[in-house]
Amino acid sequence: MKRTILAVTSLFFTVTNGIAQEVAFEEYDLENGLHVILHQDNSAPVVTTSVMYHVGSKDENPERTGFAHFFEHLLFEGTKNIERGEWFNIVSSNGGSNNANTTTDRTYYYETFPSNNLKLGLWMESERMLHPVINQIGVDTQNEVVKEEKRQRVDNSPYGGLIYGTAVQPHLFKNHPYRWSVIGSMEHLDAASLDEFIAFNNKYYVPNNAVLVVAGDIDIDETKQLIKDYFGAVPKGEPIIRNFPKEQPITQEIKVTEYDSNIQIPALALCYRTPAMTEKDAYVLNMISTYLSDGKTSKLYKKMVDENKSALQVFAFNRAQEDYSMYNIFALPLGDKPLSLLETEIDEEITKLQTELISQKDYQKLQNKLENDFVNSNSSIQGIANSLARNYMLYDDTNLINTEIEIYRSITREDIRNVAKKYLNKNQRLKLEYLPESAK
Repeated sequence: MKRTILAVTSLFFTVTNGIAQEVAFEEYDLENGLHVILHQDNSAPVVTTSVMYHVGSKDENPERTGFAHFFEHLLFEGTKNIERGEWFNIVSSNGGSNNANTTTDRTYYYETFPSNNLKLGLWMESERMLHPVINQIGVDTQNEVVKEEKRQRVDNSPYGGLIYGTAVQPHLFKNHPYRWSVIGSMEHLDAASLDEFIAFNNKYYVPNNAVLVVAGDIDIDETKQLIKDYFGAVPKGEPIIRNFPKEQPITQEIKVTEYDSNIQIPALALCYRTPAMTEKDAYVLNMISTYLSDGKTSKLYKKMVDENKSALQVFAFNRAQEDYSMYNIFALPLGDKPLSLLETEIDEEITKLQTELISQKDYQKLQNKLENDFVNSNSSIQGIANSLARNYMLYDDTNLINTEIEIYRSITREDIRNVAKKYLNKNQRLKLEYLPESAK
């Protein structure tokens, strides 16, 4: 990629709830294909070093689901130069913090240290990329860790199947690998050989499938030299070709019943397959989510929880993803109210969105909320590092960190009505009744 430099400036732009300074950054590629993004902010003596790999659950073999999430854990096991079990001790003993997370589309690792430990953060991430130790002891150890996580978050957690998608995705997707959840199958992990784990690492955790972000109290020239020293020798991987099967449009409502032994109150889920996160319609759906269920004055909450007292809780959100997104509306009934009543009340609000323009007052409220969220998302070094990596990798536009708010500002009330009419229709959705096991 052609080297791009956004010079440090003092440019400010006014937003409704405050003043947000433009995030200056520089990006370039190493010869091995590693994309590098640098953001200098010397206002506090901290630095975040992060690496995002373009690998998520959608990149897995259908017979080996759960690999990407498994590697989120496995690559903390140790390296050639970091003894097994010492990763977190090294971070904490040097005043740092670290974490990682996995989605359907990418895996993200980061460390935040006092800025005098920049070298340490870069060395550790280069070790993870260049010298990971993948052996049977580590695989067996993390297998138990992942199993326990699945038991806690999905199997034994109320509404775990809804929250983590295991009850939704297989019905909403039939062809695309979004049909399985990020947590994957424990049986698939048990059946995998050590060679399969090594092959997965060699394919995806390579510099040309990653972006390195260093943000915070740094000197740009010094940081570039350190990056070259630590990452320049990492060998380039083979090109990764993705050609996932496409989904046919949903033309008839999919009706499904799932059961959960951990709940006593049933739930209603109305789920729609929506466009990729890069499309403008996905931004409109984000606005619709805010309008319907963000806060106690939102339309669904006010109607169903406060006024009609038909729902204990209701919320809507657009789960933005690289290839297709998922728009979900979940509701829990209050008392003995039937799920059919919740469905009717939700559909009434959707119909209003499809046939009427929201009020100018509500529209301005939406804009204010989104601009406030935009400012807050860039208020920490960790948040900036995450945004820079995500925008480059999944949107192919690193500068969205400065310009994304303009997309929301360009959305009109007519756009909101048209997008609701285009995607939020009964014949295009999954209707899932999520019931207690006792209801069988």
